[in-house]
Amino acid sequence: MTSLRMAAAAAAFDRDLDGDFARIEGIIEQARAQGVGLLALPEACLGGYLADLGGGAEGPPPLTLDGAEIKRLTKLAGDMVVVAGYCEHDGDRLYNSAVCVNGDGVLGNHRKVHQPLSEDASYGAGQSFAAFDTPVGRLGTMICYDKAFPESARTLALDGAEIGVCISAWPGSRTNPAADLAEDRWKRRFDLFDRARALENQIVWLSANQSGTFGALRFVASAKVVDPGGEIISDTGVTEGLAVAELDVTHALETARRSMGHLRDRRPEAYPGLGGGEEELAATRY
Repeated sequence: MTSLRMAAAAAAFDRDLDGDFARIEGIIEQARAQGVGLLALPEACLGGYLADLGGGAEGPPPLTLDGAEIKRLTKLAGDMVVVAGYCEHDGDRLYNSAVCVNGDGVLGNHRKVHQPLSEDASYGAGQSFAAFDTPVGRLGTMICYDKAFPESARTLALDGAEIGVCISAWPGSRTNPAADLAEDRWKRRFDLFDRARALENQIVWLSANQSGTFGALRFVASAKVVDPGGEIISDTGVTEGLAVAELDVTHALETARRSMGHLRDRRPEAYPGLGGGEEELAATRY
């Protein structure tokens, strides 16, 4: 059995790319000192999130997947697998993207599919979810609002993802904010989605989030690691920090799926409107 130490960060980022990289370097050093092999950084950690969801304010700096900034991130990652959010520039479009890297280069890239609160005024939408192999296992990445849709994580689990990594810039409620962020209804939703997506797919789940404030947004932090039973095994709460946990991922998935296997016991023919078929069952190997 081989254990993997993994971590999810809650931290604040802004338009100062050099400052963001300095913060990322510090987080990576902190994680490396604890033996972390997989690290999730927040959505938009390279250049900050949108200050105005209506598209009226200056957005984060556009970066290319093969550009100098992503190469800089790969060098910082070294032997660690790191997932980080950035504003991807491709052709004449911008995308809210999550890149997965290590010292060898880019391992995967996901464009946010589901866009809340007029985010589509600033970004194009991604069109798919696909898992990919890394030195620490098969991952599936999502961004923020993606996790509100069960189909996102389920698609990745059926594609063999053992670990779901969701990076966010998830704020507290804007219409009815709680005085105590820990009691905010949007914070409760954030946690509920994390636990539900892990449990229903019986996968390990890493959830990173922005912390502090940016523009009018007050982020709920709450970075965490969730096991395949939906139990939170490490959590930063509503403050900046690093949630670290160690699991034998293969053993954890086998144990969770042994008696009631949620992927194995699916009946795709009973809900044809959701798509799927017998070929999907090949992914349910535990």
